[in-house]
Amino acid sequence: MARIAVIGAGMGAMAAAARLAVAGHRVAVYERTETYGGAVRRFERDGFSFDTGPALLPLPAVWRDLFVKTGKEPLERCVDLVQVDPSSHHVFADGTRVSLPNASRAGVVAALDEALGPPAGQRWGDFLVRAREAWDRTRRPLLEEPLWPDWRVLGEREPYPAVPHKRLLRTRRAGTLAEVGAWELRDARLTALLEGHALAHGLDPRSAPASTAVLPYMEHAFGTWYVRGGLRELARAVYERCRERRVEFHFGTEVTGIVEKDGRAAGVELAGGAVAEAEFVVAGVAPGVLDRLTGGTPVRGDGDVPPQHGTASRLTVLLALRGGRPEGTAHRTVVHAEDRESELDSLFGAVPGMAGRPTVTVLRPGGPESVPDAGHEAVTLTSVVPAGGGADAEGHAEHLIAVAERAVPNLRDRLLWHEVLTPADIAEATGAEGGAVPAPALAAADGRLLHPANGTRTGGLFTVGGWSHPGGGLPHAGMSGALVAGLIVEGPGFRGSQ
Repeated sequence: MARIAVIGAGMGAMAAAARLAVAGHRVAVYERTETYGGAVRRFERDGFSFDTGPALLPLPAVWRDLFVKTGKEPLERCVDLVQVDPSSHHVFADGTRVSLPNASRAGVVAALDEALGPPAGQRWGDFLVRAREAWDRTRRPLLEEPLWPDWRVLGEREPYPAVPHKRLLRTRRAGTLAEVGAWELRDARLTALLEGHALAHGLDPRSAPASTAVLPYMEHAFGTWYVRGGLRELARAVYERCRERRVEFHFGTEVTGIVEKDGRAAGVELAGGAVAEAEFVVAGVAPGVLDRLTGGTPVRGDGDVPPQHGTASRLTVLLALRGGRPEGTAHRTVVHAEDRESELDSLFGAVPGMAGRPTVTVLRPGGPESVPDAGHEAVTLTSVVPAGGGADAEGHAEHLIAVAERAVPNLRDRLLWHEVLTPADIAEATGAEGGAVPAPALAAADGRLLHPANGTRTGGLFTVGGWSHPGGGLPHAGMSGALVAGLIVEGPGFRGSQ
């Protein structure tokens, strides 16, 4: 039985802690803030309740596996999972609207044909078939195994089997997601639907590899889920599972350094100078924080993927509305930007700034848990912004509200109050510089969208969470916890779940 110190109480860190505790280790979690969950937080005011981080859950199987492996009580007994249907409603620049059913390729094809006209559905359906090939080729090395020592192979190979495209008398294959949209989908609305998945993770579709196609595929194949009461309930359930397995939590306790002895991690130094000794240290922190904790000493091996430093964050506007949620309202509506190039240039150009009329995701969860009574509605608006942005947060919030009026009739007339959460709020919750939000690991693109391995050149020191392999997002955080636990319990020969 080893003593293990876990730095941070984010979702990936707690997933690792629960698995390690079940394996018989003594696990202590040190969290600088006063609560658990990392970015998975909740804001409450006047009887209204809002998720302030992720609000929908893809791939719930990751968290089901955690609960199965750490106890007899399954996930569904700890939280109320609801499959969202429709999966999403979309409002395109030309005013066209479409609702996409959850986890039904045939249903999505039919809905797109009806809303956009043939052959839109068929083109999207054919695209999903190719996206599945990319998923099948990359699922295991990117999600279920520790990062390969020869990770450059993953960066060199484009797993998306793009159809040949003739241009200027030459045959070419799509290398970016934008090229997939332009050459294969050939409809601005389908392109917006495709690129919206990349944009939601802070990726520029003009440079994101074609393998980014796995993101819409995951949603269509495995569905989208909501945790009744909000995603904070999932964080609570994971925290309680950790406590049941006798994981110790020390909140309001900042780790100021990682203690090293004879080339191995030997514990953590706490604010005030106390040292908590440990045979293993698991760091669930952003790259800049890890650098500070090691005193600037590189902990990555010479052949490792360089740490990812995110450039994108999110601005969130919480709306308290009078009047109940209308029957049949979609849980999630995406209002796409009217000027795609302007939006992308503002986010990813030489001098990034906040787009005037950006793509906005409108979340209207319903349910009595989020409102004081049936005569009110809680609505959340989110938009991607540059990391470190938010200087004119109120002005940008007005832009989001104006865009959201295309999805929520009489929005301003119903508005009681609003709250704005900026990248600075994300930075406070997660420690990530500028409130950056990590993207999932993706193949191709010379490996620049991979994340550093969970192991480090310092023996006994591991990293977990969105800034480590396999990257950002709730499913990936849970997978990182499983990988770190496997590497500690089974040793460097661990090759992932079978």
